[in-house]
Amino acid sequence: MTVAQKSTKDKILNLIKKEGSLTVNELTSHLNITHMAVRKHLGSLEKDGFILSSELKQPMGRPLQIYSLSQKAAEYFPKNYEGISVDFLNDIKELHGEETIDLLFKNREERLSTEYRTRMQHKHHSVEKLNEMVNIQNEKGYMAELLKIDNNTYELTEYNCPILSVAKEYKVACRCETAMFKEVIGTENINRTLCQTEGDRHCKFLIKIS
Repeated sequence: MTVAQKSTKDKILNLIKKEGSLTVNELTSHLNITHMAVRKHLGSLEKDGFILSSELKQPMGRPLQIYSLSQKAAEYFPKNYEGISVDFLNDIKELHGEETIDLLFKNREERLSTEYRTRMQHKHHSVEKLNEMVNIQNEKGYMAELLKIDNNTYELTEYNCPILSVAKEYKVACRCETAMFKEVIGTENINRTLCQTEGDRHCKFLIKIS
């Protein structure tokens, strides 16, 4: 099994991550490619918002261009928040029992309901609320889409689940999400028809509004 080769852009991001900031000359030395090639990659990374450039004044000559990582670049590097979350929840369950886990997710459901209702306070029609809910889910990384089936029926698809590892271990997370949707949209007619925790590719909800 061969290890995938890192692209030059990957190497640049990793180098800057390790060093904090680097100049073109320093990157050229590390990568053994031309100044022109380094500048081309830096220009592309800066355009995409992964790096920032600033000038460092020199006692003599032109200022040096220094490159550092942007906040967006943090998304590039691996995280394991879900793993540690599952570990903490397992510890809490062992120490305090299943009821405490249910209470934690119920509290989360209530916090999210408050957040979503605040965003929807000027939305009076159910369709407006549904569209705003999709906007919020997308901001949270769910890659959500809404499809109109007929005048009273919609299908919500979530192509990504940012808390999938947690939800696989604790299905109450899915139940609370469905309950939260019902509460903020104002209908009991929301049914989860597909779920990634059950091995489906996506999560889907069938929503009927009046």
